[in-house]
Amino acid sequence: MSLGEITPLHLSREWRRLLKSGGRHRKTKQARPLSAKTVRHIAGLVSSAFARAERWGLVAKNPVTRSEPPIPKKHRGVALTPAQQALVFASATTPWCMATFLEVCAATGARRGEVLALRWSDIQDGRAIITRSLTQTRQVLEFKGTKTERPRDVKVPESALAALETHRKRQNEFRQQCGPDYCADLDLIFANSDGTLFRPNSISSGVSLLFRKLSLPKGASLHSLRHSHGSHLVADGVPLPVVAERLGHSSIRTTVDVYAHALRGQDDDAARRWDEFQRRGTPDSPEAKVQ
Repeated sequence: MSLGEITPLHLSREWRRLLKSGGRHRKTKQARPLSAKTVRHIAGLVSSAFARAERWGLVAKNPVTRSEPPIPKKHRGVALTPAQQALVFASATTPWCMATFLEVCAATGARRGEVLALRWSDIQDGRAIITRSLTQTRQVLEFKGTKTERPRDVKVPESALAALETHRKRQNEFRQQCGPDYCADLDLIFANSDGTLFRPNSISSGVSLLFRKLSLPKGASLHSLRHSHGSHLVADGVPLPVVAERLGHSSIRTTVDVYAHALRGQDDDAARRWDEFQRRGTPDSPEAKVQ
């Protein structure tokens, strides 16, 4: 079938097939369902290809735009309490720098790959300059740009800076033990004891296992530290543009969509402030009498 013969109906049927049996189990290689989020991502890639084909005059229209890819259900992320985060930091023992890694993730709200890609040269005047991310595809590890393809600098809280200072002293001990075999050229803050790259997927698996051992809420994962960061900032009244920039969101709209639950607490505060404003305008209020 040529590109021009593919219709929205063909694609809609393909999306349904992928939902039902588009994946493969790693061990058995048997068919398994794909998530709606994964299928929609695939549809996005196909749409980009057809859009280019349309610009090149290979097809008259992009059939993906009129197909029906699945709409993923929105799941509210798990936000940990300060006490739960403290328990996580105290309980993380492996690999050697896990506790500090988790604390930096929680304190900056940065993504997993962004924190793993940080170099010591990226810490300047108490700020983390985030320009890249460490990604893992099968057995390949590589550095790529950030999700929004633009760098950002994030203020690192004093508590996390202190933890990094202690972490650096221990890392220097490993550096001296390894001597010339230490991968000093990478300059990574978080790395194996010989300075080599961590595997992001292994880090996430280790964190999930730790969370299960600590009986944290179901669904809690490494990403929960990022979600906790954003949730607590929004609930505490930090302006949305500041939170969006700190988290590296492409737009404030993304921040509103993800943290709408935290905004509801501010709505209660808005109603309270309105009542106070109204009382100031009544003749018997102290403020009115002063005027």
